Amino acid sequence: MAVGAGDRGLGAEHRAIAHGQAEALLPMVDGVLRRAGLAAAALALVAVTTGPGSFTGIRVGLAAAQGIALGLDLPLIGVTGFEAAAALRVPEAAGCCLLVALESRRADLYVQIFDASGCPLGRSAAVLPAALARFAEAAVGAGRTLTIAGDAAARAAAALGARPGTILVEDREARALGALRAAMRRWRGGERGEVPVQPFYLRPPDATPAAARLAPPRIVSRRL
Repeated sequence: MAVGAGDRGLGAEHRAIAHGQAEALLPMVDGVLRRAGLAAAALALVAVTTGPGSFTGIRVGLAAAQGIALGLDLPLIGVTGFEAAAALRVPEAAGCCLLVALESRRADLYVQIFDASGCPLGRSAAVLPAALARFAEAAVGAGRTLTIAGDAAARAAAALGARPGTILVEDREARALGALRAAMRRWRGGERGEVPVQPFYLRPPDATPAAARLAPPRIVSRRL
């Protein structure tokens, strides 16, 4: 959770919790606003990350953001976790590209590559570490310097260990602040939150409704 004025952060809080996100989120919002000295009525825009991530976490965040935006009659802009991470990090040198690697909690990595201006070079994907070098070279070519960021940056750097010209960076700022900056970039580009925000997944949810897993019952007719 973060609050800011333009690209400048006024307060932020981050908690890594596996359960109880719904109970923790709104008190976090209230606490960050109070510490920043802001009332809810002072807000002008709500930003939310749409994914990728856990099914429950994404749904909780979207529901809370939609409720706040609706209750305060504010525009709501959704950005991906890749955009949020990229907004925190500008490549170190001209011509350098940015690989954002996010944790999937599985063997693969969620990845997307951006150019020096923050525009994506191709689509995001779920990639196994063994295939990451091929994914990177297809997007940026051989030999270009590649900055690696995101909460799975260390895993990505290890997978690209033999590749020259890679720079591993740590995200010292809250990802929510990156979401705020990415949303402001979209706002300045003319987006006004008219389109409903939808969750963004790179794989289907692990859990499916019971009805979807059960085969239809067999009906046997027998003449007596």
